[in-house]
Amino acid sequence: MKKIISLMCAAAVVISMAGCNSAATGTATTTSAADTEATTTVAAEPAETVDAWLCECGEVSNTEKCAVCGALSPDAQAAAKENAANAIYAGVEIPEDSKYVIADGVTDRMVALSTYIKGNQARLAKFVKKAQAGEKVTVAYLGGSITQGSSAGDKDCYARLTTDWIIKTFPDAEVEYVRAGIGATGSYIGVHRAERDVVSKNPDLVFIDFTVNDTHANIQRDKESYEGLIKKLWESESAPAVVTIAMTQEDGTSFVEYHSEVCAAYDIPMISYREAILDVIDKGHIVWDDISDDNIHPNVAGHSVLTELITAYLQDVIDNVDSIDTENESDLSSANGKFEKAALITPENAAPASDTGWESESTIFGNFGGRWIARSKDGTFEGIEPLRFEVEAKNIGVFYSKLTSMGGTFDVVVDGQVAKTIDSRFPGGWGNYVEAEEVICFPEAGKHTVEIVPHTGEKSMVAISAIAIS
Repeated sequence: MKKIISLMCAAAVVISMAGCNSAATGTATTTSAADTEATTTVAAEPAETVDAWLCECGEVSNTEKCAVCGALSPDAQAAAKENAANAIYAGVEIPEDSKYVIADGVTDRMVALSTYIKGNQARLAKFVKKAQAGEKVTVAYLGGSITQGSSAGDKDCYARLTTDWIIKTFPDAEVEYVRAGIGATGSYIGVHRAERDVVSKNPDLVFIDFTVNDTHANIQRDKESYEGLIKKLWESESAPAVVTIAMTQEDGTSFVEYHSEVCAAYDIPMISYREAILDVIDKGHIVWDDISDDNIHPNVAGHSVLTELITAYLQDVIDNVDSIDTENESDLSSANGKFEKAALITPENAAPASDTGWESESTIFGNFGGRWIARSKDGTFEGIEPLRFEVEAKNIGVFYSKLTSMGGTFDVVVDGQVAKTIDSRFPGGWGNYVEAEEVICFPEAGKHTVEIVPHTGEKSMVAISAIAIS
């Protein structure tokens, strides 16, 4: 049990609160998929008065949140850490170790360890009762390459297997299956595509998987995006139940410590494949290669294990459905609303104000509907004017193609000033994909002009999949 306690403490690490650059402080920054710096903004909400303390940014503050970078005071960090730790494994008894053999199914200990945050189950109970009544239910899965089915395929991925279990468990119900997994995408992309890919389907139950896609290079952005995503789904018209999933890389790398802090704050269930699978590997019952063919993605066996953990949790809800209080749901009214109106401007749904010299490609790239492309054969981009959009937003970002060859650099110019410089080159990388950058934030929503300006001087191309606004 000492190890479990240490896991609980490690999972409750608390970070400073910060956002992206405001209009007044935005500066040009070169970024990449592997190393993107989180930027800061002035704290938007009032903070409680406390004893004066020195922030890491050098600011002396007498409020619990630094007015310059948004970091929490030491006392506020400690309180948040304690609250998160109290929620992890609350009311869950962890059995002693027992031998685990994949073919025999997950053990009681694995199920207990995976019930990282049991959470408020009111909406899950409503989902179960609706399915038991033979009504139509829609189950959606939003995530990265694991949800997309990498290393397992369409029929053997956890999303398909979990849905098959739901269909078998509720034979009278009509079950609609929505799998919205896109490889190499995290919560920032997820919250902006949630309306298109999930909310529009009117889901009754949504699973979220982004713990190996969100990165420690973008801690604050990805944590805010994750919180905003849960809020956006939770407050959508169909009022779905939300269950989060915590995955892991082979070496234990995961964003679970930050995601679990969000889930603990709002009592959102979290099922941790990470805790269950690393425990049996640590005990020597299995090795990583048994459940994965690389250092991240579960293989067919790994997806089966994940499915067993998810369905064990759901079965517990079914077994206790009549004793679950369905009147007192989690309350996300105080959750970060930065991304509640998150949406995408894409070639599918909008035309730019100006695109002289740019190609409009309808072919889907990275599961996004087309791209605007500027090509340079001699490094000059002759005849290509800035790609310009007129938007109304408080926060602005861009989705672009990260390319192993022929990638280039470009400026994102907002209201006539360079807000960010982006490098789309990915030489020697694993492949081309859609990357995202948060560009600029303003104190209030307003009308803005956004321009994409390729840099001259090299044979390259710049490809834009979407402008992200919220």
